[in-house]
Amino acid sequence: MELQGKTALITGGNSGIGLATARLMLAQGARVAITGRDRARLDAVATELGAGVLAIQADVNAADGLAEITRAVGAAFGKLDIVFANAGISGPTPLGSTPYEAFKEIVDTNLTAVFFTLQSVLPLLNDGSAIVLNGSVMRELAVTGTSAYSAAKAGITGMAKVLATELAPRGIRVNTVIPGATRTPIWTRGARAGATLDATEAYLAPRIPLGRLSEAEEVAQAVVFLASPRASAITAAEIVVDGGTTGAPAGSAHYRG
Repeated sequence: MELQGKTALITGGNSGIGLATARLMLAQGARVAITGRDRARLDAVATELGAGVLAIQADVNAADGLAEITRAVGAAFGKLDIVFANAGISGPTPLGSTPYEAFKEIVDTNLTAVFFTLQSVLPLLNDGSAIVLNGSVMRELAVTGTSAYSAAKAGITGMAKVLATELAPRGIRVNTVIPGATRTPIWTRGARAGATLDATEAYLAPRIPLGRLSEAEEVAQAVVFLASPRASAITAAEIVVDGGTTGAPAGSAHYRG
């Protein structure tokens, strides 16, 4: 119960990596606030998770949404010890055929909203708190048609180091988890609607040295470590959870032939 008595905020905590992290933090004794835009989904998740969860319906891209998150967390918890800035979206943005608003929405949600979420809740953060940002291996894979998402995630990497510098005088640590392909609903939504996780894994597995997608719970373990006292001397660092995709690509079946 290493998070006993701690309070945490997880944006986008009603699905995927955010939900897996909420489960784990609750199991470790924390009280957890989760955010999402879908009220029905939030209610279902809150019922599943049980006591200790505060479900907040809010859009992190809107000023009033951020104000509501800060108000609700302050009213329920008073202060925060952990923030996992996890909310994000993906989508194709090929050069030559991408509408301005499509590009902007992806960057706003995955990068700009992260900054303003943290700025909004900063007065609630105790000294010695932990912030974890959700990055992505897409920052460096140069996958065709992903300019907006890849740029936003590269921005997370740079921003995390600046935030760690600015918050060091308060003992607030800022670190980043870098997931690779992970079994979450993001692969079956939006432009990928109709796809299945199993089909996605069959396609991607040969390109991953460990031969499979990561589980959301495996990424959550890294997040909880970075947020925990075990990482008390770690800031401006990253944990990559990608099955070796970026560190040992030649180990994959795709390169071995």
